[in-house]
Amino acid sequence: MKSIETRLYKSILMLLLPLMLISGVGCRASSWPLWTSYTKHFLDAQGRVIDPRISGRTTSEGESYALFFALVDNDRSSFDHILNWTQNNMAQGDLRHHLPGWLWGKNDGGQWGVLDPNSAADADLWIAYSLVEAGRLWKDEAYTSLGRAMLSQIARSEVADLPGFGKMLLPAPVGYMHQNSPTLKTWVLNPSYLPVFVFDRAATVDPAGPWHDISLNTPRLLQQSSVHGFAMDWIEYVPGDGFYPSAQTPSQAEQTAVSGLGSYDAIRVYLWAGFIHPAYNRRAEVLGAVSGMSVWLANHDAPPEKIRADGFPMPQDGPVGFTAALIPYLRAWPGQEKAVMRQMIRLSADKNPETGLYGKDQAYYDQNLALFASGFLEGRFRFEPSGELIVDWTRK
Repeated sequence: MKSIETRLYKSILMLLLPLMLISGVGCRASSWPLWTSYTKHFLDAQGRVIDPRISGRTTSEGESYALFFALVDNDRSSFDHILNWTQNNMAQGDLRHHLPGWLWGKNDGGQWGVLDPNSAADADLWIAYSLVEAGRLWKDEAYTSLGRAMLSQIARSEVADLPGFGKMLLPAPVGYMHQNSPTLKTWVLNPSYLPVFVFDRAATVDPAGPWHDISLNTPRLLQQSSVHGFAMDWIEYVPGDGFYPSAQTPSQAEQTAVSGLGSYDAIRVYLWAGFIHPAYNRRAEVLGAVSGMSVWLANHDAPPEKIRADGFPMPQDGPVGFTAALIPYLRAWPGQEKAVMRQMIRLSADKNPETGLYGKDQAYYDQNLALFASGFLEGRFRFEPSGELIVDWTRK
């Protein structure tokens, strides 16, 4: 017989979910109100995602996430605009042969263009994945072909075979392998760039690529690099010695990574873990590697903004986007109903009914985390154990 507490929890969730789904009205009659609100505030008519917090600049990350959300919403017009703008402005007009530079904006001379040609592997991977799945779902081989071409580029330029560990995704083609001495190389990696379901799908599409190996190695990387069950933003691999929170700032210009912390990058590790299908045979390994956040939230009302390099949370609460990202993760843990309820209440309380966006400052990154989390929680998308994307509009 279900306890009174469990019934109360479910009743509150039924009340909260409709409040979470209310959003502002955009130009397109979208079935996903939060996506409509997002496009109204952050996506221009060309298909460029504008982040007002970094001087109106655009990142390949923003373009990659928007491409995925457009596919989830069956918004092919936005998908094509985003794809075309990214290709024409960030990839020298040809994504088949050029991965997109990670940062686009106005330079010191007042000219708009790519500010750093180094690509970002997570964005590249999400673009390739969205293209492959768009080709399947919209039955258009042109998308699939372009996605496969991008996977080939990523495999050539953004994958390393770490001595004593195995194949792993590098953050970018340049700047993350260091020759510390004539006999010692080390690598800086980002655990949040490693959604296993994306690698598993890539392994099906490109079986000759490194994707299966990377997927197999990811749970082990998380187990060995997390500190007291907390994921780190950046880690360094030392052959023969293992993984350490990175004390090196990544080389990408103007990227504000705080050395040796689990924070704005690492929050995505928990989000991806929450997306893993229950039937996936390594789900328990991934969740177990980052169990620290589950333990913390069992007794705290909000997630910490930062985790120290020694694995202890700092006192400042994280933003609303962190709360959104952690709800799918918490739902994957048995007995975390109270923690889920607390985070859903916090998320609902931070929604602006006028804009349909989250947080007082309605930050770009918070909205992306909320889009991923809400889309998953509302059943708009899920990932099969093989990594295949399932979207609700195919069942309508």
